[in-house]
Amino acid sequence: MTRHLLHHFVIASLLVTPALAASPAEQRGKTFARVNCARCHSIDRVTRSPLRIAPPFRTLHERYRIETLAEALAEGIVTGHPTMPEFQLEPDQINDLLAFLKTLE
Repeated sequence: MTRHLLHHFVIASLLVTPALAASPAEQRGKTFARVNCARCHSIDRVTRSPLRIAPPFRTLHERYRIETLAEALAEGIVTGHPTMPEFQLEPDQINDLLAFLKTLE
């Protein structure tokens, strides 16, 4: 393999490997976030939130210990602004979403 091709192979491997390494819980959590949260929140490591007042998920660990969000997710998250829907998650959904959020720390 030429040096040039090897370089491209290594770069491609690095880009693909994290997605392949994600656990099933992390994947389910990411899917939940994409379906229910991405309309307002950034759910990745680089983009801005579509709704300016919605914090990017990658910054949540700066405000809260991710594990402490479980109770709020179980009881129902309610915020002070009208555009945030109330969410009350089932235990499996909570575990999946928290697993995904931990990948963004």
